[in-house]
Amino acid sequence: MDISSTGLRVLRQIAESGSFTAAAARLGYTQSAVSRQAAALEHSAGTTLFERRPDGVRLTPAGLTLLRHAHTILASLAAAERELTGTATRTEVVRLGAVQSAGSATLPAALAHLAAADPQITVTTREGTTPALIRALRAGSLDLAVLTSRPPHRPFDSEVPRLHLETVADVELVVAASSTGDFAGRTTVHLDELAEAAWIAAPSSNAEPLLGVWPGLPGRPRIVHSARDWLTKLQLVAGGFGVTTVPSRLSTVLPPGVSLLRVDGAPPEIRRVLVARLSGHPTPAITAVTQAITSTG
Repeated sequence: MDISSTGLRVLRQIAESGSFTAAAARLGYTQSAVSRQAAALEHSAGTTLFERRPDGVRLTPAGLTLLRHAHTILASLAAAERELTGTATRTEVVRLGAVQSAGSATLPAALAHLAAADPQITVTTREGTTPALIRALRAGSLDLAVLTSRPPHRPFDSEVPRLHLETVADVELVVAASSTGDFAGRTTVHLDELAEAAWIAAPSSNAEPLLGVWPGLPGRPRIVHSARDWLTKLQLVAGGFGVTTVPSRLSTVLPPGVSLLRVDGAPPEIRRVLVARLSGHPTPAITAVTQAITSTG
């Protein structure tokens, strides 16, 4: 096969982004250029590598096989470039992804623990939704990811091999409300009282669930503000502009003016925090980062 490193990078980015359009944007290419690279890859491989679907693009089994080899080839090329330019790192780098709620509640403590125990390891981080982080793991752009799961905790995807998962903690979902608003001075709220509440939620899509509204809320939620950033959502809550759901572990980083309420009249909503990686034998650095996260959970 005559396959260029550019073609392998395009393959990896399509796998991570889930579409030709998103891959082109991330790579700084036109969509037609990405489509040409994809066609050239398939021609050289002599088989179909991409499955075009209404909800995006997924790699076929042959595409996943090529992606597995692309990980090794591109890592070797990057190592060779660092040696030739004299920029080889003296530390081991672990690329870590995390859902937004883990950014404030899990990562700082884990990274502080790691810095004290294994200063030779450098961790780079990026935020994302669970579906996006799983694609990045599969594409080889991340080594580890902190994800959340809701009962009954089914596998995150149908790809083979399955991701290797380690549990960090089970966390209760609660409602964040203004300390001076309608629920001032309370520690609980009944589900029926939330039916007419103004909600602050993250934007959702077909691939990503609505985040910020109580899952068992009766009727259609009244969403008045849409934001992904936790600080924005909680500051809106503090200002009395609505309520939102948060993991209870965020209690230590709440801004002034926000109270947390448990919900009566409904079963507890538990979210499991997990560390995910590809199956196989991890490097010592990946193991150390995983242990730092699980030990601070």
